[in-house]
Amino acid sequence: MDRWLARLMNAQSRWAKPFGDFNHRWLGALFRPIPQLRDFLNGRWLGHPLHAVLTDAPIGIMFLVVLFDLAGLPEAAATQAILLVGILTMLAAAVAGLADFSDTDGRARERATLHGTLMVIALVLYVVSYVLRQGESPAWTAAIGFSLAGFVVIAAGAYVGGDVVYVLGNMVSRHAFRGAGTKWIALEPAELDEAGDIPEGRPVKARLGINSLALVRQGDTVLAVHDSCAHAGGPLSEGSVEDGSIVCPWHGSRYRLADGRVVGGPSVYDQPAYEVRRADAGGWEARRRPG
Repeated sequence: MDRWLARLMNAQSRWAKPFGDFNHRWLGALFRPIPQLRDFLNGRWLGHPLHAVLTDAPIGIMFLVVLFDLAGLPEAAATQAILLVGILTMLAAAVAGLADFSDTDGRARERATLHGTLMVIALVLYVVSYVLRQGESPAWTAAIGFSLAGFVVIAAGAYVGGDVVYVLGNMVSRHAFRGAGTKWIALEPAELDEAGDIPEGRPVKARLGINSLALVRQGDTVLAVHDSCAHAGGPLSEGSVEDGSIVCPWHGSRYRLADGRVVGGPSVYDQPAYEVRRADAGGWEARRRPG
């Protein structure tokens, strides 16, 4: 079934790619001037993607609406209140999702476009269901039909959203399974200056065993973080240094060089940081800093 569903989702790229690119442009223009709002909606303050937290609420709430409707209680005040709360939580989740969407690329953007479109359709169905339940002569049968259809669509949207996260790795830490070894390992900078030293004041890529690091020399001190951005894997060695932080060239995530702490989104995860020292035999060596 997963292969059939994957083909079905891939078939939507014909419209999802241009529609997603269009939405990406205006959302980027919206969030770029107000990074504090984007960071809040991404969940940097929480240390966890906010959208993933909020999406659990409307799915559970709308499932309650289905149960109440099938139990013959569509006219109950509790059902009306639950449906309204579900609609409001869907709106909250959508706003956080738009902030995440503004920093997606490639197939993840196409899938996220399909996910968002399905959720908007579900939201419209639920709003219609809510309206049909109001007034002196509510259309209960139609209202129940719209809420059931809405739950089918929201379930489909949740499946696509899961594909964005679990298959394509959007908003997943790129360093979730990276070990924190304590052994000093020879460091191999990709570039040296005329004096044979690491160039100062800008990122330089280096090899540390199987890992790639981004180095920044400040006088006699060499600061280092993992080269792959925790947010989407962007090369930090190709970024810039601003106020003691390294800035990802892809989406602008900022990490404090001293300890890898994330100080600016869209990343919500800290970056692995490394200690660097001169080796007794010459050159440099490094090891992962404790978490």
